Order: sequence, then structure tokens, then C-alpha cells
Amino acid sequence: MQGVGLSVHGHFRVATEKTLFAMPETAIGLFPDVGGGYFLPRLSGKIGYYLALTGFRLKGRDVLKAGIATHFVESEKLPDLEKDLIALKSASKENIADLLNSYHVKSKIDQEKEFVLDEHMEKINSLFSANSMEEIVKKLKEDGSPFAIKQLETINKMSPTSLKMTLRQLREGASMSLQDVLTMEYRLSQACMVRAPSVSFQPGLGQVCQGPFYIGYVQGSQFVGFYVQYFLCAFVRL
Repeated sequence: MQGVGLSVHGHFRVATEKTLFAMPETAIGLFPDVGGGYFLPRLSGKIGYYLALTGFRLKGRDVLKAGIATHFVESEKLPDLEKDLIALKSASKENIADLLNSYHVKSKIDQEKEFVLDEHMEKINSLFSANSMEEIVKKLKEDGSPFAIKQLETINKMSPTSLKMTLRQLREGASMSLQDVLTMEYRLSQACMVRAPSVSFQPGLGQVCQGPFYIGYVQGSQFVGFYVQYFLCAFVRL
């Protein structure tokens, strides 16, 4: 879903059968930016945490059912929708909503299809409700179901430090305004762009940021390890 950072915070978000949504940042050593810390923890249950930590992909009508999109319109109808939007005499929120609703109710593609995560929502809400990645991993191991094992395998492929960063980001962002979340994420992104001049920790940072995060530094790349150390300090300074 290209441009999700621009669209997801709008009043109206239209998905089609071709829409693909994913937040894959934990696989590349980053965090769900573009306001991910705001909208993801506000999705129903713990689905936002699940999407952020595992990078799971939602397609088509599932983007609507997850609460990310507000309307579903068949892709072939988009040109007509655009013309009708332009032709509105008053582009009020109510008029736009009425027009989108009229297209939405006429869209039949995958209308009867069950939400891809429906059968797993109970486990998602339980397993991803923990306060730390260690607890989440422990819950997944103790559950032992095929679904839990699959998520554990996925998480084990992600950057350990990015997982910790993302979980903290979402937990903090759940009670913050969008403006404050964007400010936080800007600061985090700037910290992530700093490279360590050597394999040694920066003076003053190692003492503040040692502990379990050092494991991530060893398992991941030098860059990933260092910016997470810096990120943790940045969180303290916010």
C-alpha cells in the first residue's frame, strides 16, 4: 500500500481488490514509521501489534476488515468514483461519505469472504498483549499451536532490536496525539541514521543502554545494534 503514511490518517481511506498493506520494518532493522505508532495500536484488539511485529500482509477487503481502510470499491470503478467526487457541488465530509458509501455497498468482490485473521484473533489478542518481546516469545512457545509456532518462526527472522523498538513505540504511541507520535518518530528516524564510527559503543551511551539490547547488537549488523542503543537513550530524552 504505497503512500500509506499520507492516506491512513485521512477521514476516508478506500481499498480495492488490488490493495496490499504491510508494515515490514522489523525485517529491515527499522520501525513502523509514517505515524504507525499512532494508528496501529488503535486498531481492534492487538491486531496492530501483530501486523507491526510480524509484517503480516493484508490484501483487498481484509484491509477494510482490519480497520485500516474505511471503504472498499472495486478497482474498475475508481475512474467513475473520481469523476463523481469532482462533480460534487459541495465537498463536505457528509457528501463525500454518502458518495463513498454508495460505491461501497455496490462492491461485491470478496463480499462474503471471511477476514483472513478471523480464526486467529483470539490468539492474537492474547499472545501479543504482553508488555515485552520476551513475554510475547514466551507466550508463543507455551501456546505451541501451529499458528503460534509460525509466528515464532517469523519473529525469529526479524531484527531483535527492531522488535523491541517497535513494541515500545506502539505502547507509547497508544496514549499520544498524532502530532506527538510523528515528533517521536522523526527523532527516532534521525537516531537510526547515525552510524557508529567504530565497533565500540559511543562514550556515555554504553552505560545507559547496555543489557538485553546488547544481544541485538551481536546478532544483527553493526548499524542496527548501534542505532538501537542510541534510540533507547533518545526515548529517555523525549
